[in-house]
Amino acid sequence: MSTKACLVLANGLVFNGKSFGASGCITGEAVFTTGMNGYLETLTDPSYYGQIVTQTFPLIGNYGVIPDDFESAKIHVRGYIVRSWCEAPSNFRNGGTLDSWLKSQNIIGLYDIDTRALTKVLREAGVMNGMIIAGDSEEAKKAFAALETESGKAALLETIKAYKIEQAVETVSCNATKIEKDANTVFAESAAYRAVPVRADGTKENDQQAAMKNGLGKKVVLWDFGAKANIRRELLKRGLTVVTMPCTATAAQILAENPDGIMLSNGPGDPSDNVTIIAEIKKLLEKDIPIFGICLGHQLLALAKGAKTSKLKYGHRGANQPVKHLTTGRVYISSQNHGYAVENDTLPKGAVLSFVNTNDGTCEGVTYTDTPSFSVQFHPEAASGPLDTSFLFDEFVNLINNHSYFKEFKTPYQRVDAIAYFASTIKDSKKNRA
Repeated sequence: MSTKACLVLANGLVFNGKSFGASGCITGEAVFTTGMNGYLETLTDPSYYGQIVTQTFPLIGNYGVIPDDFESAKIHVRGYIVRSWCEAPSNFRNGGTLDSWLKSQNIIGLYDIDTRALTKVLREAGVMNGMIIAGDSEEAKKAFAALETESGKAALLETIKAYKIEQAVETVSCNATKIEKDANTVFAESAAYRAVPVRADGTKENDQQAAMKNGLGKKVVLWDFGAKANIRRELLKRGLTVVTMPCTATAAQILAENPDGIMLSNGPGDPSDNVTIIAEIKKLLEKDIPIFGICLGHQLLALAKGAKTSKLKYGHRGANQPVKHLTTGRVYISSQNHGYAVENDTLPKGAVLSFVNTNDGTCEGVTYTDTPSFSVQFHPEAASGPLDTSFLFDEFVNLINNHSYFKEFKTPYQRVDAIAYFASTIKDSKKNRA
């Protein structure tokens, strides 16, 4: 089979390389992620639905394919781009090569291109649509031929520009439920790798009974907009009973479960597209039930409360995003994957900015003082610190056990003062805005 392959961006730039994985053509939104590892989690994260993902780290696939590390039951990216992939992975849990896994899931890959140059384009021009053409399938042959003529390339670019991510949340909801495990198994597996709950003071809770005691007897609905499996695991480690419900669930159906708390999960796409879900969240906010939102869930909760979201120029994707906790002044290294952000200056009364991104000053967390709810833009379950922000799941348990927990919220900065502080100290605070 031919290994000829290329990426064609919507601005007309062409990056020539070689093919791995499946053969054919695929169009998607071209983005980059800066994680040095975690490629298995990236590929199976439903939040990447509709996107062609570029890894900035030059070597990918060195520890192979490990199903236990998947965040959902299948790959969700549209296409995958790396500088080089490892043909001979080494890990005691390895179950195969990246190439064979991509082939099995019909995912087209591109390698042997200058991923640094591509990343610079996406940083300067912003994320844009692109098409990977790979291999010797009839579809690929026609696309390669089209690139040889002006009219053919123009037609190809029109197709690329027309692509839009649609029905994203509906498409990926409840994929992670296929790999769910019971609480005892989850804790035992986590303890084997020292991935046990970490408290706010940084201490680990290795004893299962102690870690679970505050959550036992409490039920949480995990409202799945494309949930990563580790969100559920973190809830189970704290003794909570978790009921996963699809994105199509209504407030009435959720309330019929008589939950003690509601988790709004991560997910893909433009948060403002989810009009029906936002309307249902508004109904839940009237019931005084503790709510914790992560990533897309954070954005949807903010929209339900009256804030606005906007698209970032190139987003935050990777395991090395610094966020500052305004209550303590501490900076955490977080894992993130999002292309939209809540606009700081649109937060309504009763919404307190709790975390900010120290690179560009964007909103990374909100605590609501008029309802028992809070949210973060980053992923506390994703082990980037590696475990230092997982205490937020304990905060959720505390909120479930005491609804007034956050009503006494205090911060060293007023909301407006915090925005002004970061605007004055970070010169490029607007660079990542669309």
